Amino acid sequence: MTKIIDITLPITAELPAWPGSPGLVVSDVASIDEDGYHETSFSMGCHYGTHIDAPSHFLKSGATVDVLPLDVLIGKAYVANLCGKASVTADDLSRLALPNGVERLLIRTDNSQLWSAGEMHFREDFSALTLDGAEWLIDQSLSLVGVDGLSVQRFHDSNRTHEILLSAGVVIVEGLNLGGVDEGLYELICLPLPVVGAEASPARVVLRKLEKPDP
Repeated sequence: MTKIIDITLPITAELPAWPGSPGLVVSDVASIDEDGYHETSFSMGCHYGTHIDAPSHFLKSGATVDVLPLDVLIGKAYVANLCGKASVTADDLSRLALPNGVERLLIRTDNSQLWSAGEMHFREDFSALTLDGAEWLIDQSLSLVGVDGLSVQRFHDSNRTHEILLSAGVVIVEGLNLGGVDEGLYELICLPLPVVGAEASPARVVLRKLEKPDP
């Protein structure tokens, strides 16, 4: 069986959250000692940890996460190693040798090294796409882009990076940990919770290595 690679961040209260966005709170509802069973409840922002942005995150008439097509979230993806880049530009992306027919791109940067090292402090200098990098992705007719930072856009940039991707129907996956994942082709399985009406959702995201490109 092909090895499954989990690229989801474990959901803990120590994970950094976007400034102003709620983190994780877990509460006991019942205990085995007092109630004969154990139950907890939790609350957190929809953009906490590994998650998917739906178009309604920035577009008033955009689709919500529960209606995103599963055939976009599951399928062949290319992991690109762009470590060492503080910003991912159109020029950086144009140098990638993307295989024919790839519609999903996952971008590995130095962010993943921080996750793997246990970095749990929010950093404003995380690596992310520039505006022209987002425009390049649209020009390639990609249907999904995944990043290993908490946002696809740089911290001090405008929301335009999100807006142009979501307006073009590109699904955005944020908060991946691609540490130790080699550049190459994989099968992506990315399943958000179908929270009706939500603009985002936590997701479990895994990869399976494709040994050879499809003919």
